[in-house]
Amino acid sequence: MEFKDILAKRRSVRKFSPTTPSREVLLDIVRDALTAPSSRNMHTTRFLIVDDRETLDKISEMRDYGSGFMTGAPAAIVVMGDTTKTDLWRENCAISATMLQLSIVEHGLASCWVHVGGRPRLQNEPDGATAEEHLRSFLDIPAEWSVECVIALGYSDFEPKPLPEWDSEGSILWHTRE
Repeated sequence: MEFKDILAKRRSVRKFSPTTPSREVLLDIVRDALTAPSSRNMHTTRFLIVDDRETLDKISEMRDYGSGFMTGAPAAIVVMGDTTKTDLWRENCAISATMLQLSIVEHGLASCWVHVGGRPRLQNEPDGATAEEHLRSFLDIPAEWSVECVIALGYSDFEPKPLPEWDSEGSILWHTRE
């Protein structure tokens, strides 16, 4: 698949078929994401692959908004950063998660990013328990790692519509020499 095709095909998908991708495919996707650039080449991003139904259901409860669809996801990848190596671990995670999602498309799968870092579990309690605290209550996450996001993935059970047209030129500035 050409890179532009991967970009055009990548969509946030929240409805998946029940077929779980093979462990080999999941591992290949994570290995692709491990090639992502990182600040000072520190490679601070860490991944936790989850394909266990009971655990996926618990992950779907990390927030009362925006994560419930994960009960239908056959797999998820928790994207974390080693906070002891650099203060830019979040940026490293974001780059790695993006590479992860592009690899997911290349493997014929679909995905959706669910933000975790700093998000409350309950929308009406912004200063209450966090999504990350919920994940830590049942996932074995080392204390020095922090969760940036969870990528739900699987085979889409529908064909997503193409991205709508938009004025991309309005997002571009030029500074050129005359």
